[in-house]
Amino acid sequence: MIGLGCWQLGADWGQVEERDALAILDAAVNAGATFLDTADVYGDGRSEHLIARFRAIRPDADVTVATKAGRRADPFVADSFTKENLSAWVDRSRSNLRVDTLDLLQLHCPPTEVYHRDAVFDALDGLAADGAIAAYGVSVETCAEALAAIARPHVATVQIILNAFRLKPLEAVLPAAREAGVGIIARVPLASGLLSGRYDETTIFGPDDHRSYNRTGEAFDVGETFAGVPFEVGLAAARELSRIVPTGVSMAAFALRWVVDQPGVSVVIPGARTARQSRFNTEAAELPSLTGEQLDAVRAVYDARIREHVHDRW
Repeated sequence: MIGLGCWQLGADWGQVEERDALAILDAAVNAGATFLDTADVYGDGRSEHLIARFRAIRPDADVTVATKAGRRADPFVADSFTKENLSAWVDRSRSNLRVDTLDLLQLHCPPTEVYHRDAVFDALDGLAADGAIAAYGVSVETCAEALAAIARPHVATVQIILNAFRLKPLEAVLPAAREAGVGIIARVPLASGLLSGRYDETTIFGPDDHRSYNRTGEAFDVGETFAGVPFEVGLAAARELSRIVPTGVSMAAFALRWVVDQPGVSVVIPGARTARQSRFNTEAAELPSLTGEQLDAVRAVYDARIREHVHDRW
C-alpha cells in the first residue's frame, strides 16, 4: 500500500501553499491512499492542522492518520521522554488534528536509550488505556533501534528508511517484524528524490530545503537527507539503476514498486509537493511486481556503489 508522507506540508522542503497542500491530500485520497503520516514538529504543527482542515472538507475520506511526538523535547535526551511530556505532546496533536483519539502515535526517532526504558512504554500503554491513542509505534534511525522496538510487546508499527539505497532492513528487521506481527512503515522511499531520476549535478535546492542545509547532518540525522548517500554518489547509482527500468515506467514508479514488493512492508509513505506527484505516487502500486532479475540488479548496484556509505552506519 502507498500512502502519503506529509513532512513537506509543514516545512523543510520549500514552501507549500495551503491551497496546494489541500490539493495534494485530495489527490492522494482520490487515488486510493488511506494512510497519512505527519508529526507535531512538521511546521510546528502546520502539517497536522492542514490534515485536520482537509478532513473537515472531506469527511468522506477514510484515512488513518499517524503522527509522531518527541522532537519537541528540549533538551532532546532520553530523560525528556516522561509521562508528563508524552501526555502533553499527545494532547497538542489531538488538538491540532481535531480528534479525541490519535489513530497512531509514533515516538519520533528518540534517543537510543529510550528503547530500553520501561517507563516510556508504560506511559504509552497508559495513553492507550485512556483512549488518547489507539495504538503506538516508533520511528527509528537504525536497524538496531528497530529490533529493540519490535521486541516491545505492544509496539504496533516501526517506521524505518527503506529504499533501493537502504537495503539493510531486509536482513533482520523485516523478518523480525513479520514474526512479531509488527507493521513496517517505509519512509524516504525515493531517497529524497534521488531515486526519481529527475536530478543531476546542476540541480539546486532552495535554502529552506533540507536537501541544501542537511547534507552532512547539520540539522538532524543525515540519513534523512538522500538516505545518507552522498549526492554525487546517489546520482551515479540512480543513472545505473535507470538502465533496468522497463520502457514506459518512470524511475520513481520503479523505485516505489521495489519497496512495495518487499515482504513485510505495510505501507510506503512518499512525499509530494504537487497534486500530480501525489496522484502518481499512489498509482505506482498498480505496477507489476519486479522480476527476480530486476531485484538482483538493484542489489548489485547497491553492493557496488552504495553499501560502503550506509550499510554499517544505520
